[in-house]
Order: sequence, then C-alpha cells, then structure tokens
Amino acid sequence: MDERLYIVTYDIADQKRWRAVFKLMNGYGEWAQLSVFQCRLSRRRHAEMIATLDQIIHHADDHVLVIDIGLAERVEPKVVSLGKRAFEPVERSPLIV
Repeated sequence: MDERLYIVTYDIADQKRWRAVFKLMNGYGEWAQLSVFQCRLSRRRHAEMIATLDQIIHHADDHVLVIDIGLAERVEPKVVSLGKRAFEPVERSPLIV
C-alpha cells in the first residue's frame, strides 16, 4: 500500500468548527503543533479526510492547507525545527478501529 505523507494546517474562524476539525484530524494524523497535523494516508483515507473537512469548514471564513510531502516510505523532508520538539516524520502504526 502506497501511503503519502501530508502536512495539514488550518485557520478556522469559529471555535466550535476549530474543535471539530481538531477532533477529525486527530483521527487521521499526529498533532505537530497548534492547527498543524502530520498525516500518513492512503489515497482512500486522504479522499475521506478531504471530503469530511469540506463538510465541516465554512469556505468563506476558514482555510485549510493540505501539503503533499511525498511517498511516506521514501520521504526525506528538509525541516528546520527550533524549540523543544524535534520534527520526526510520522511512522506507520497499527490502526485501532
């Protein structure tokens, strides 16, 4: 299964919608920092995430960026991380349903 690594960042105008997006993203990826997630997704999971985000946000007020970093197994991101947390690409882990 080819999974890709995505960085998802969002600016949501309403607190209720922000919480809904944060909760959704916790199911798809690993929290990196406020309003930023790192996601390792198959095409199907990516499409599901986009469709659900599309239903939650208000397109006139909110903004979501989904950045495709590349194939998860081969990605070698060039990242500068300042502060207390180092950046590590998210690893494949078991999915508990």
